[in-house]
Amino acid sequence: MNNLSYARRTTNESLCLELIMNNQNLSRADLSNLTGLTKATISVIVKKLIEDHLVLETGSGTSGNTGGRKPIILKYNGKAGLSISIDVGYNYINALLSYLDGEEIHIIQKKPIVLDEQKIKDYFSEIFTSFKKKLPRTTYGVIGVVVAVHGPVYNDEIIFTPHHNVDQIAFREIIEEVSDYPVYLENEANLSALGEYTFTSDSSSLISINMHSGIGAGIVINGKLQVGSHGFAGEIGHQIVVMDGKKCPCGNHGCLEMYAANKVCFEKFSKIKSMDYVNAVILREYYQNQDLDAQQVIQENAHYLSIGINNLIAHYDPEVIVLNSSLYREIPEMIQQLKKHLTNRLSKEVIVRNTALNENATLLGGLVLNLQRFLNINQVKLSD
Repeated sequence: MNNLSYARRTTNESLCLELIMNNQNLSRADLSNLTGLTKATISVIVKKLIEDHLVLETGSGTSGNTGGRKPIILKYNGKAGLSISIDVGYNYINALLSYLDGEEIHIIQKKPIVLDEQKIKDYFSEIFTSFKKKLPRTTYGVIGVVVAVHGPVYNDEIIFTPHHNVDQIAFREIIEEVSDYPVYLENEANLSALGEYTFTSDSSSLISINMHSGIGAGIVINGKLQVGSHGFAGEIGHQIVVMDGKKCPCGNHGCLEMYAANKVCFEKFSKIKSMDYVNAVILREYYQNQDLDAQQVIQENAHYLSIGINNLIAHYDPEVIVLNSSLYREIPEMIQQLKKHLTNRLSKEVIVRNTALNENATLLGGLVLNLQRFLNINQVKLSD
């Protein structure tokens, strides 16, 4: 596998690189002040980071009150390498080839798909063949491949997937057959949270709620994912909201995602209207045309989801909660309906909003995870 040895760096090198990535207009003197390291030590570290093509000198800053030579400004080189992210949903695959600053090189979207191992092999083979034709020349090439899984993941291993058999698919082995890149597996809501935290928020704590066939939440505090002792942190779809309610594949009865997941919402509306297929666009059209059934389905969804959000706020007290859902993107008025149910004092200061990254949140989160693993850093804040 390529470039694994590069992650072996000193703590001070990682600290300086992280500061340069997360702050604009830093000089060597600024790094010395922020880290407490001597100017001589900073000079050695910066020299190495420049030689490694991870940091660039981009011009002069402003000189101090006493005059003298203007400081040289340091900048993270986001074009030093490439990242591949693949999001495998219950009926879609999205894949992104990007530079290390998030700039898109090529994106592939497939929907609807069949989720079985042979089909996944075919899809992945097609994706990697297409990406290889688009690879620009960079210092480090592709630093890793991150696969987003719609179910709990712990230590790069899938624990289970409640609504489909993705946990039976050997993603790592399939990718290693067609590439020699490092492969990482992570929960898609966790990756979405990393993407939102890095590219859309100045906050130190953020939760991203992802709604598809199930409901999951990614929790990021100071750049670090909160995964729990067994990988189940953020599995808010499996909190009970209806006593002795509908049976959930997780083993409980009355779980949130049995009442508020996108898939449940679409299936309920299709049954009411005797339709073969419903998605967010179709439901939006009915809703905008004042259809009473659509209004009822939407109101129920917002009500049930508000219970889960109230619980999240009580447990984690985040600064920001982001919704990643095709339903809420197509019908943004649902955010206001949701907020009407957030009436307790604990929620007053919490920002609840739609994603600014749309379907790319999880893919960009994959880039962030690649950066954290490859560069041995914790927190990444980049402008989109």
